[in-house]
Amino acid sequence: MPGKLYIVSTPIGNLGDITFRAVETLKEVDFILCEDTRVTSVLLKHYEIAKPLVSFNAVTEGKKIPTAIDRIAKGEICALVSDSGTPIVSDPGVRLVSEAIKQNIDVIPIPGATALISALTISGLPSDSFIFEGFLPQKKGRQKKLKELSEENRTIILYESPFRIEKLIDELIEYMPERFIVVCRELTKKFEETWRGYPQQLKDSLNSKVIKGEFVVLIAPKYWLIEH
Repeated sequence: MPGKLYIVSTPIGNLGDITFRAVETLKEVDFILCEDTRVTSVLLKHYEIAKPLVSFNAVTEGKKIPTAIDRIAKGEICALVSDSGTPIVSDPGVRLVSEAIKQNIDVIPIPGATALISALTISGLPSDSFIFEGFLPQKKGRQKKLKELSEENRTIILYESPFRIEKLIDELIEYMPERFIVVCRELTKKFEETWRGYPQQLKDSLNSKVIKGEFVVLIAPKYWLIEH
């Protein structure tokens, strides 16, 4: 009988934000696919779990899928984790899951933390309908995407790195100057911060802020300003 593939959500920062089921699953699997073995090792050590780790990231994904699928097909149980949060959401793994489904392997979700939902719940922006775009294209297609999003009537959620957050705010000044913005930094971690304001207000205050860590940027719907 083939084994199983578990998609296991891990903490987005605070190591306490993991489910009992996730810990038990990681204890039971035969091997774990992870983005960075060093990062996952910290989590496993914290919960006293010792399992073989296989590096599985955007660079190695294509090469690692055949071997991983072969092992699972022969009966082994595998967990896929990302460095933080829910795997596959702006992280590698889609091709692995697709191949597992083709091979009639059970793919089982172990739900848990994800930065985009955590940020949405504290944003104060409409949550009944939203669009998640992950990381915008770095170069080609970026301006076109921003122009499209400027007409969006739902709450927009983006991920951004510390290296491009200032650039993104400048772009929002250009494309969406009247839209209210919420920026979450280092969610669940020691230096967690949430900034709120219009693009120009955020830019004016950037010099007094720490530009480190991972960012979630939420943009109010086009109609939201009118209602408020």
